[in-house]
Amino acid sequence: MKPASFEYFAPDTVEEALGLLHEHGDDAKVLAGGQSLVPAMNFRLARPAAIVDIGRLGELAAIDDSAPDTVAVGARVRHLDLERNQIGGPLGRLLAATARWVGHYPIRVRGTFGGSLAHADPAAEWCVLARALDAEMHCRRTDGARTVSAVDFFEMVFTTALEPHELLERVVLPRLPDGSGVGMAEFARRSGDFAIVLAVAVLDLDGDGIRGARIALGGVAGRPVRAAGAEQVLAGAEAGPDAIAAAAAAAADGIDPVGDIHGSPEYRRDLVRAMVTRALEQALA
Repeated sequence: MKPASFEYFAPDTVEEALGLLHEHGDDAKVLAGGQSLVPAMNFRLARPAAIVDIGRLGELAAIDDSAPDTVAVGARVRHLDLERNQIGGPLGRLLAATARWVGHYPIRVRGTFGGSLAHADPAAEWCVLARALDAEMHCRRTDGARTVSAVDFFEMVFTTALEPHELLERVVLPRLPDGSGVGMAEFARRSGDFAIVLAVAVLDLDGDGIRGARIALGGVAGRPVRAAGAEQVLAGAEAGPDAIAAAAAAAADGIDPVGDIHGSPEYRRDLVRAMVTRALEQALA
């Protein structure tokens, strides 16, 4: 299959890109790495009349870690850039570990952080990480800008709060304290496939105790979700196997997962228990 005909634009500035998006509205699609959009176009699942290629917009391809409490990741930052990031600390480790699960190496070379988030596959690694960290999505249009929290950004499968004339410019992530524990685990049929279930865990540790936890799940609903019950179990608990087992059970009991050709709801619930266990074991290692 080949894509339906379309107009192609390669703007040199963000302002020019925004003008094109404003002009074409619903008929336009943003092309970043193209690892999701191009296959959809080839199968004619997507038929945009206009393509706005942001590949020349270097300002969107930077990681800014100069702020003391946050790190800003440009929408055009590639998966490979995050796999090899120099941020350091728990956040840097979590980004690197997560990036290694994204597709295959050629996809990580071309694909982009912002493109994955805007595509909003509920089993995509970056979407789940953004939900776990309460990331802030910075969106811009010709008449201004706005910030959308991750919980509001992901609406349903392949659907976000982005308006047709908006561009996702960057994502701001919290810089995790040095003592934080981080973990990421997923299960897929084959290496490089989208996960059937994945879990991202971040623990605020205090010696042998857990002050607080963030656990996000992917592949179990129409968008990434937080395992609130598991987070409550871990808050104030003593770090160890008992806490991990209790949290994993709470995460599995607290969801009503979808079923499809890849697995029944019961199968996914068992996978949630296993993936949360693995992610927490990494966080406490």
